[in-house]
Amino acid sequence: MRVLIRFEVENFRSILGPVELSMVAVDERPEVRAFPKLGASLVPVAGIFGPNASGKSNVLAALDWLRWSIQNSLLNWDDEIPVEPFAFGGADSRDSSFALELEIEGVRFEYLLDVGRERVGYEALFHYPEGRRRRIFEREGNDLVFQRGLGELSGARALLTDRSLVLSIVRRFDEPETSAFVRAVLRSVVFGGRIRTLPQRGHYSADSTLLLFGPSDDKDGGADQDAERRHAIALLQLADLGITDVEIEESQGNPREPVIRIPRLVHSVGDQRLPFEYRDESAGTRTWFQLIGPLLAALRHGAIVLFDELDASLHPTLTAQLVRLFTGTTSNPNGAQLVFTSHDTNLLNHLNRDEVWLTEKDANGATRFAALSDFAGERVRRSANIESGYLSGRFGALPDVSRPEVLRDLGLIG
Repeated sequence: MRVLIRFEVENFRSILGPVELSMVAVDERPEVRAFPKLGASLVPVAGIFGPNASGKSNVLAALDWLRWSIQNSLLNWDDEIPVEPFAFGGADSRDSSFALELEIEGVRFEYLLDVGRERVGYEALFHYPEGRRRRIFEREGNDLVFQRGLGELSGARALLTDRSLVLSIVRRFDEPETSAFVRAVLRSVVFGGRIRTLPQRGHYSADSTLLLFGPSDDKDGGADQDAERRHAIALLQLADLGITDVEIEESQGNPREPVIRIPRLVHSVGDQRLPFEYRDESAGTRTWFQLIGPLLAALRHGAIVLFDELDASLHPTLTAQLVRLFTGTTSNPNGAQLVFTSHDTNLLNHLNRDEVWLTEKDANGATRFAALSDFAGERVRRSANIESGYLSGRFGALPDVSRPEVLRDLGLIG
């Protein structure tokens, strides 16, 4: 099991000062998962709300950038580090900073990174195997130190440059502690919206939905595949799309993709069953179909799911059901987490106060980021009408549509 504890970023895109997304619960309730070694419980869901261009997506993009960098710095950072610092006030000449904490199989890990366009300034990985912080590695510039007993990683120094991450290098070595952390980061799921840096493959790609309906190549896995297919059909029926089955048409492909699978969604009305061409389905139906494979894989493996614009092309009742899949202890037995952005204020009434985060821009154009639990403390509870409070401006993070000069130019006032 791997779960997100917190993520912090500074000087990235619209984010100037440090902002922190914390999954630590502020109160106990059935859907939060206790971690005794942390001395805390963690929430399964975090929703980020705010006006357009307020930086919602940039919080997720920062975590996706960190994941992409760990995977690719060794191959792609030859000439320049493609970091995106805040553009104003001289911040573009300063390092961007990232901090990521995960709980992996009962052990807390902490990864820290300061990076500019020309070089990595600082990078470190710590863990807390007995509740106390211990260094796995730490670098200042190109001076790299490992903890005792990790001699098998000494070869990493020969590959270290100004523009390569230690984690990108050590993932090539079979060392349990560093490998566990790198796998956890790279298997964090990114799909949907605009934040995806690289196409996803395997369990967490949209293509994985097709595999749920294809023939099993593993005779021993037949029963498991049948169960997964039933779950996939159940998710299709949950959306009330009138779809009762899926047929897969296979055709000859090319050397890179020998077999091309094309889905046809079977609609039923009374006793009639009619398969529709996938291209003729609505955008919402196609979006939901593509999500099924990644969602089931994430729930099965206990992954961390990042989703930009959760409400795009999906009906509000459907996005609410999707959130319930993660907050339900039966549907989410392995502690998968969902972090999403949305404009759908209806979702606010399906979230607890420590699962809601708000963004807005300050006078300098920088993103301000805060948890709803920071507002009015104990008085903001699930029993309150959070949606009404948000739309009334009680918590800020709303677009300012009341400027007289703008309304006058549009002819909306005299």
